[in-house]
Amino acid sequence: MALSKSMHARNRYKDKPPDFAYLASKYPDFKQHIHINLNGRVSLNFKDPEAVRALTCTLLREDFGLSIDIPLERLIPTVPLRLNYIHWVEDLIGHQDSDKNTVRRGIDIGTGASCIYPLLGSTLNGWYFLATEVDDMCFNYAKKNVEQNNLSDLIKVVKVPQKTLLMDALKEESEIIYDFCMCNPPFFANQLEAKGVNSRNPRRPPPSSVNTGGITEIMAEGGELEFVKRIIHDSLQLKKRLRWYSCMLGKKCSLAPLKEELRVQGVPKVTYTEFCQGRTMRWALAWSFYDDVTVPSPPSKRRKLEKPRKPITFVVLASVMKELSLKASSLGSETVEEGIVVVTTWIEKILTDLKVQHKRVPCGKGEVSLFLTAIENSWIHLRRKKRERVRQLREVPRAPEDVIQALEEKKLPPEESGGSHDAQPRRRFPRKETQDPWRMKGVRKGETWRFWKAVKALAMEPRTERLLSGSAAHCLKKRPLSKEWLDITFSSV
Repeated sequence: MALSKSMHARNRYKDKPPDFAYLASKYPDFKQHIHINLNGRVSLNFKDPEAVRALTCTLLREDFGLSIDIPLERLIPTVPLRLNYIHWVEDLIGHQDSDKNTVRRGIDIGTGASCIYPLLGSTLNGWYFLATEVDDMCFNYAKKNVEQNNLSDLIKVVKVPQKTLLMDALKEESEIIYDFCMCNPPFFANQLEAKGVNSRNPRRPPPSSVNTGGITEIMAEGGELEFVKRIIHDSLQLKKRLRWYSCMLGKKCSLAPLKEELRVQGVPKVTYTEFCQGRTMRWALAWSFYDDVTVPSPPSKRRKLEKPRKPITFVVLASVMKELSLKASSLGSETVEEGIVVVTTWIEKILTDLKVQHKRVPCGKGEVSLFLTAIENSWIHLRRKKRERVRQLREVPRAPEDVIQALEEKKLPPEESGGSHDAQPRRRFPRKETQDPWRMKGVRKGETWRFWKAVKALAMEPRTERLLSGSAAHCLKKRPLSKEWLDITFSSV
């Protein structure tokens, strides 16, 4: 199920996904990677690393004016996911509610070859970034991408030793207080886990996109859980050197242990969120030691991903309108000619019968809007309730015994109702119901003649059963016939 509708509200790709056909017509480098099926639909093979790289570079060029180079041997980022993270950081630091001219500083731990977080943050919001990297190839490409986009004044890319996170990176920046840090940690602990062995639910479908990236980008000792714990321990020493610490997680199972670790360490402000895009979900965790920060609310637990339902539409004919108007006037209502008023009147009458409270709310001109409140479920088993009401109306209350006896005496003949003391009251016996010998239990009345036709045919020739109709054969299966039963039946006939 596509999760694009659950993207961040400010993500430009939420309601307007990339138009592959338009991008292919504008960028020849991207055109060679698209496929057009027989229906004319344009698609992209996300299993092809070159196609994914072409899409990322094309989107950055088209929507943000950025030109980057990414080697196929390193991680190729997806733009909508990274944009979700940028927008969430904006919510953390209150960027939307503060002065846009306020200087904001951030740290990107492990910026990668694309350097995508600093490039997006600086282009969109003018943020200053300190981008760290341990891999030589990623460092060279990141520095090149920053220089060719003329963002060296806002982004500083530094090479740090292996296993360096925050402590060593901030030694030279001892007096600067940063607003946030971002991190896309290595998700996996070893190569087997990276291939999905013993780490992926077998019921889940395989990934829809290719997994690129160097060893330092996708694997770390202990996986993302231990990696983020090391950032937590660094934050316990740095504390208010950063207003917000944040990390993105690739596994939902890592979220609960990390929240518990922050609780044990006594971190006062903790929040988390979900990043939804395409067929991929990611999670993010953030914490702060400041008391004056505003903590964004976590996502709702009952997040619904249902497909948007089309509104129910009914077309009411003019003849029906006229008939409804006449019925309304016969019931005592004022005769109205306007169609929408007639329909609204009858809808309100139906809602009243169903015991659904309703009131009109303001809306546009030529429209009627009703706010409904159901107090009880009065619409289920509606046919059954209607039949019960009809049955109750048909039932006549039984008269008292003295009234019945008086009516019977009036119906007696004069000689029996006279003053003769020898006259005995007429004895009444219960009327015996005569059974129809032509009826058989389990057979509908309309099939009786078919049944007797089958009986006569079998009496004459048993092999004619195959010549019988389906209904007659079905009747015979309900009650098998014996020769003795046939003799008795025909003798009575």
